[in-house]
Amino acid sequence: MPGHILLLGGTAEARQLAAELTGPGAATTRVTTSLAGRVARPRMPAGAVRIGGFGGPEGLADWLRTHGVDTVVDATHPFAGTISANAAEAAKATGTPLFALRRPGWTAGPGDRWHPADDLAHAAERLPALGRRIFLTTGRLGLAVFAASPGADALHFLVRSVEHPEPPLPRHTDVLLDRGPYTVEGETALLRDHAIDVLVTKDSGGPATAAKLTAARNLGLPVVVVRRPPPPDGVTVVHDVASVLRVLCVKGRFSRDAADRYP
Repeated sequence: MPGHILLLGGTAEARQLAAELTGPGAATTRVTTSLAGRVARPRMPAGAVRIGGFGGPEGLADWLRTHGVDTVVDATHPFAGTISANAAEAAKATGTPLFALRRPGWTAGPGDRWHPADDLAHAAERLPALGRRIFLTTGRLGLAVFAASPGADALHFLVRSVEHPEPPLPRHTDVLLDRGPYTVEGETALLRDHAIDVLVTKDSGGPATAAKLTAARNLGLPVVVVRRPPPPDGVTVVHDVASVLRVLCVKGRFSRDAADRYP
C-alpha cells in the first residue's frame, strides 16, 4: 500500500510538489509538508502541514517512526543546511529513503561582474573594496556577520527581507520589508533610487528573485554571490518537480499518468 511522504518545504518548488502529490492521480495516501515556522505568514502548501522544528536529528527520526514515513523529500531552501543535515542523519538512522529537490543555481553570463564568496563572512570581507552602498539580499538571519566585519561602519546597507531582520545589524542600515517575485524594472529603479554600489546575494537559484541580477548587470554593478553549501554526503539530488515525480512513480507513490504530464 502507498505510504506516507514527509516533504520538508518552504520553497516554491515544495508547494508545487505538494499540490501534485495531493491532486488528481496521486497514489500516496498521506503527504505532510513541514515548515520551519520562521515566517509569521508563510505561503501554505496543499495538504497536511506541520509547523516547527523536530528537535534535531533524533527528534526527526522519532517523528519518521511514529508517523510511518517511508519517503522523505528535502525541498527546503538551498541554504537551509541544518535541516538538510538533520534529515540525512534521521533518514540514515531509520532506513528511510531520502532525496533532495534543489533548483539549479544561477549562472553568470556576458556582462555580469560576479565575485564568488564561500560564505557570508567571506562576502562581508569583499565589500569595502567594491563599494560603499550595499544592497543586502541574503535574508534576515546572519546579518551579525556583516555588522562585525572590519570596515562595516564605513558602509551603508539596504537590507531586504520578508520579515524584520534579527539584531545585531550593521550600524548604518535601512530595512526594506518585501517578498518576491520581482521585476527587472522594479529592481532597476530600486538600485538607482538607493544609489547602490554593490549587490550581495546567495545563489538561491530560481526566477522569483533573479531580476536583481539582470538589473545589476544592466547597471554595471558588481555582485557578491555566496556559494551554496554542498548537500549532505550520500543524498541524491534532483533539480525539478518532474524528477521528483518520476522517482516517486518508480517507488509506487505516484501514478504514471500524472508523472507523464512532466516531460
